[in-house]
Amino acid sequence: MNTFVSKLNKFHITISAVFLAIFLISVVIQVVTRLMGISVAWTQDISVYAFIWSVFLGGSAMIYPMKHFAFTSLVDTLKSKKSKQIVNLIIYIVMLIFTINMFFYGIIITQKFWNYRCVNLLALKRGYTWICIPISAALGIIYLVNHIYYGFKRLTKGALV
Repeated sequence: MNTFVSKLNKFHITISAVFLAIFLISVVIQVVTRLMGISVAWTQDISVYAFIWSVFLGGSAMIYPMKHFAFTSLVDTLKSKKSKQIVNLIIYIVMLIFTINMFFYGIIITQKFWNYRCVNLLALKRGYTWICIPISAALGIIYLVNHIYYGFKRLTKGALV
């Protein structure tokens, strides 16, 4: 399971980087065309939506390597490896609860706004923007379940990290 999740995370980070590159390219196009006196309206929508995808995908991708936003002050004060492992498991379970809620409410908001249209790209539905929420949550759920599974496995076998 861990090798599949590791490969999934590498692919996940690559897709997030692609959206970040699309964001940067569209912003450069927007700046250059404005300096030339040309208005290219679609770059604004593309840059905003690519940035949103990059942020949501990038945020959930950092769960697997444990580089997400975290308060480590409690774990750092603990001396016992077992207590650190237990606190980390509690943190992962809380994150999992949040991510499951994010997944279900992301589906609801995606369905609600699916047929709304973008301002400058009328052919593009806003649902394609909102769907990044349940997708990033689903990937986060996979990573958290992986961490919880191996955390319990280490805790029960006594192989504490």
